[in-house]
Amino acid sequence: MQLDAEAFEAMVVDELDRLPDDMVDGLENVVFVVEDRPEDGSLDLLGLYDGYALTERDRYGMGEMPDRIILFREPLLAIAADEQELREEIHVTLVHEIAHFYGIDDDRLHDLGWA
Repeated sequence: MQLDAEAFEAMVVDELDRLPDDMVDGLENVVFVVEDRPEDGSLDLLGLYDGYALTERDRYGMGEMPDRIILFREPLLAIAADEQELREEIHVTLVHEIAHFYGIDDDRLHDLGWA
């Protein structure tokens, strides 16, 4: 599937807007970023949470750089056959990475069907 960076970012914003309020209302000092690929250039990683989970924070909010939730455009495009499938993969990736912000690990996400 092909989609330019601008259209992909618009789709990410649209999927963010579709997430339940109680999932996104607690996000504090987090930015969402779209990059073409992970640093290693692979197509294996769809998203990444770069920061400290709420469960790992003791004092927070005193000028720290924002945590980042990164979605990788090319890997997501590589696994999607059409726009609907791409939207679903973006949605699942957003939920997965937001869960890491809240301190939910991959094992628990797998149990919940989000990994």
